[in-house]
Amino acid sequence: MLASRLAGVTAPWCVAGGWAIDLFLGEVTRPHGDIEIAVPAGRFAEIAGCFPDCDFCVPVDGALVPATAETLAEGFQTWAVERAAGRWRFDVFREPHDGDTWVCRRDERIRRPYAEVVRHDPAGLPYLAPEIVLLFKAKHGGEKDQADFARAHPRLDPDQRRWLADALDLAHPGHAWGGR
Repeated sequence: MLASRLAGVTAPWCVAGGWAIDLFLGEVTRPHGDIEIAVPAGRFAEIAGCFPDCDFCVPVDGALVPATAETLAEGFQTWAVERAAGRWRFDVFREPHDGDTWVCRRDERIRRPYAEVVRHDPAGLPYLAPEIVLLFKAKHGGEKDQADFARAHPRLDPDQRRWLADALDLAHPGHAWGGR
């Protein structure tokens, strides 16, 4: 559903989170309770425009409130709720950016051109570079995050591993994954 609706979007969107790890690995490795996509924050309207049947909400102080200019400024996460079914369908991570450069929301010193941030599976589905997904998963380090790291890290190439270690040193100094 998402990919077909977003086919004409020019914003550099991509699948994020655990599904991005699975796209990188080329197989479904675990159950997923949700789907997240990432997009430059300034290009969110392009994504929202592809889903006129959805309401977009933002988590603010523990509650979901309608997305407005004010509430969108409260954070990075946006939930899409299908109006007719009254069901949550997907998350949109509105990422900081500087033009065509992705900026890490945890540490603005961490930056990469979107051309390096968005990868594609063999079918052409865009996904977030696995080393960036792992950087975000490092913060919480829950069971599924640890499992995703254990599966993906051995498959990263040396440049990806080096990038992840350097980014962890900046965003999460002393993190156990940084020394791997």
